[in-house]
Amino acid sequence: MPSAGAASAASRAAIPLANIEAQWERMGKEDQAAVFEQLEELQKKNWKELSLAEKKAAYYVNFGPHGPRKPVNPPGTTMQVTAGVVGLLAVTGALWAVIRSFADPAPKTMTKEWQEASNERAKEMNLNPISGISSEDYKGKGFVQSK
Repeated sequence: MPSAGAASAASRAAIPLANIEAQWERMGKEDQAAVFEQLEELQKKNWKELSLAEKKAAYYVNFGPHGPRKPVNPPGTTMQVTAGVVGLLAVTGALWAVIRSFADPAPKTMTKEWQEASNERAKEMNLNPISGISSEDYKGKGFVQSK
């Protein structure tokens, strides 16, 4: 009657190491553990004696994009996010243009002429004579906001 160690050794030998990258995700946890143990034994040998498939398998199992090193975002996610943001900006711009087209015109107090007249009126009334529009060395625009 074969022992449990002999049975596990037989199952380890049954798993081919060639192209392990394609098989790894489909393997069960037991098979992955068996491959890991098999590779651990192989890595104890001289690396010059290992085949290229064994070296690739060892590298993939130890450093491949699986487990904690699996990428959080799959390939193509950046393009999807970028397209979504551009789409939302386009919808927002269109919505702004539609709302703006139905808006009332600016009030008459926002015209440049009205604001310049407000400056003249403030000077006539001597408004803020120390540091404001009625002061001797005032160089600001006063109430003018429009272009």
